[in-house]
Amino acid sequence: MTVYNFLVKLSVLVVKRKMNEIEKKRKRLILRSGYRGMKEMDLIMGSFAGAHVSGFSDAQLDVYDALLTQNDPDLYGWITGKEEPPEDVKSDIFDLLSKHVIPTGA
Repeated sequence: MTVYNFLVKLSVLVVKRKMNEIEKKRKRLILRSGYRGMKEMDLIMGSFAGAHVSGFSDAQLDVYDALLTQNDPDLYGWITGKEEPPEDVKSDIFDLLSKHVIPTGA
């Protein structure tokens, strides 16, 4: 085996490993989304995750993961528009979640 072939095989293994890690993260986030504690949030976050998480990039998964650390009552108020979200919560993922809850034109 040449050094070039070895490096190609190693690169393929690294890429596969990274993809497996991302898929594990997606599955973990989808599961966490449906079991939050507040039934309303279980339904909202679970349906959102089922519809969108599979298409998120690794960076978007990190943003969504951070959203899941927020308290249910706070997050519910922010995504329904009853309260203004803090600046550190606002993101493209948050906007997508808000539109999932209150579709544009509703």
